[in-house]
Amino acid sequence: MSVSDLSSRTVLVTGATSGIGYQTARLLAERGATVLVHGRTAEAAHAATDRLVTLADLDGARLGAFGADFTRLEEVERLAARVLAEHPHLDVLVNNAGMAAPERHTVTADGNEIAFQVNFLAHYLLTHLLESALTGGTGGRVVNVSSSLHRTGSIAWNDPNRIRRYSRLAAYAQSQLALTVFAADPRVTAVSVHPGICATSLLPLYAHEGVAPAEGAAHVVRLCDPAVEIVNGAYYDRDHRVAPAAAASETRTVKRLSKLADLLVGQSA
Repeated sequence: MSVSDLSSRTVLVTGATSGIGYQTARLLAERGATVLVHGRTAEAAHAATDRLVTLADLDGARLGAFGADFTRLEEVERLAARVLAEHPHLDVLVNNAGMAAPERHTVTADGNEIAFQVNFLAHYLLTHLLESALTGGTGGRVVNVSSSLHRTGSIAWNDPNRIRRYSRLAAYAQSQLALTVFAADPRVTAVSVHPGICATSLLPLYAHEGVAPAEGAAHVVRLCDPAVEIVNGAYYDRDHRVAPAAAASETRTVKRLSKLADLLVGQSA
């Protein structure tokens, strides 16, 4: 595959302090992109950019550190405001931050089941708050780092926070299905990708062994490249475009999810 220069591109990567997100940031920066590195705290984000400068010999001037705890939607709003102020044009948003659902049912300060909020709702809110930056120029796109486990998920429309019946695997799968469905939202051009089973903190959900995070990150970076044509709502299993779960391409489900998400993040459509 020919590697195109990304020096004219600005990319925000959420959850970029470790695992696939960190390696995605590294690969993008190596190809010249300006990379906005998001971490749960500003300290974690700065530590990640310092590592990229020191260990990967990258230009610190092309890296930005941004902190926001996705268990607090007000921090997502502050993150979006800062990105818009500093980078009114954003070429790519990589929605990568993720967590395994905990063993015990856990609700955020915003009242949402924690995995649903961190993996999906925070990214839904961030994407829409950054919509003007992503659609202001040509070729702006969103890459959702999803999972093959979205196929095992279902959205509990009447109980999305799974208060009545909680299972950590069901909660995680629901968050991944929602993220995959969200890629078909017509407001911004977006795709979702399963980067393969990688040796990250989420590995125990999948298997005992996984490939290096950099291998998974390469599949994410490929979709950030404007030379790679994408179709809104497409789903990729690593480098191959495949059909997602049926729900992810149903117009009714996409609209229903947007209504639910707007309600849960306190946004008016």
